[in-house]
Amino acid sequence: MALTYATYLKVDELLELQQPLSDGPEHDELLFITIHQVYELWFKQVLHEVKHAQQLLADDQRTRALGTLKRVLTILKTAVSQVDILETMTPLEFNSFRSRLDSSSGFQSVQFRELEMRLGYRGLERAHFHPAGSPARAHLEGVLREPTLYQALLQHLHRAGYAMPEEAMNHDLALSTPESAEVRAQFIRIYRERSELAALCERFLDLDEGLQEWRYRHVKMVERTIGAKMGTGGSAGADYLRRTLFRPLFADLWAIRSEL
Repeated sequence: MALTYATYLKVDELLELQQPLSDGPEHDELLFITIHQVYELWFKQVLHEVKHAQQLLADDQRTRALGTLKRVLTILKTAVSQVDILETMTPLEFNSFRSRLDSSSGFQSVQFRELEMRLGYRGLERAHFHPAGSPARAHLEGVLREPTLYQALLQHLHRAGYAMPEEAMNHDLALSTPESAEVRAQFIRIYRERSELAALCERFLDLDEGLQEWRYRHVKMVERTIGAKMGTGGSAGADYLRRTLFRPLFADLWAIRSEL
């Protein structure tokens, strides 16, 4: 059989994956499922690109890494814009099927947790949203043993002639990226001396800002839909999401703004 659009993309199988659980089913449950499945597909692509960018930096292919990071940023902007679609669903429409979600929650997205970890937002508790012994928990604990994209940046800059401290380039992988006065001093030198390296650093800042924008739109969407109610799966809902806002991934890149 000749390869066709439908067989290459497995369209028939894809369109069978949206399975509402509500009676009827409720009209808006299909939208809810579709949007979140699309998000998971975008997360898969972003992880693919982040790992590629990390390898490009390890190979000192800076220009290609910049292009890959631009793609990640474009995907993040697309993901943020899709919140507009979800916000066309009113609180009453969401509540018409919300009870069917049972213990499921966006907090259980393994791919989003992995993305946070690969960018440098770490800590063993990040894996604890999943039961001990589960494949998801094992996968995330494995990610915590791998270096971050930010470490690849520091190592690339180190090879370019800017002495980054060993404890920053090779810190405890189970912990979030540490702040460092020595790293900030090297960043300031880079911004003053090497515009092409400064452009790479700015792309990382764009990435940090893009993820914060996603978090902000997400929390406002949750507030708009369920207000102060507890989230599905026993999460704290919007209250927890608010606490994640404005936590920079690359704190040293933000800190040098007042010193340039």
